[in-house]
Amino acid sequence: MSKIKKKRVGFVLDMTPLVDITFLLLTFFMFTAKFRSEAENQQKFTIKRPQTTQDTAKLPEKDLVMIKVGIDSVENDTAFYLSMAGEQDIAKLAEAMVDLQFPGATEKTALFKITDSTWLGKAVEQARIVNPRAQFAVDADRRIKYRWIETAMNEMRKKRATTFNFVTDKKTGM
Repeated sequence: MSKIKKKRVGFVLDMTPLVDITFLLLTFFMFTAKFRSEAENQQKFTIKRPQTTQDTAKLPEKDLVMIKVGIDSVENDTAFYLSMAGEQDIAKLAEAMVDLQFPGATEKTALFKITDSTWLGKAVEQARIVNPRAQFAVDADRRIKYRWIETAMNEMRKKRATTFNFVTDKKTGM
């Protein structure tokens, strides 16, 4: 005798609500997730800037070497102008520059117009020899390019004059 087979009842599953819920969850997680940017992933350091205060120091009346960087109004070229405070220092520097055969230097020269960084380095060195206690100050025209200031700082650094004042105007109305 043969067995009677039961008739299979078809099972139907509607996928529409399941797909709707899946997409709702997917969009919910996409909108609430916080993505990290490339910069946040790569930056593993912090920068702490130093606290500063306004410097109201005055330039000394003596023991000063002033390097002015300006534009000559006659020749319309930029140059360094080096001078010292104090008559004895001026005379000793003039004598030293005459010995070095600086172009145009005489025993009475008080202000040296320097257009070459080599001569600037020699003048800074002689100023340090004349007065080892002298402080340096740089005064520059606002129209000159930064490379002139950089040249002056590099020459002072080479001659171990690493501390200097930078002369500026005081802001008014603040």
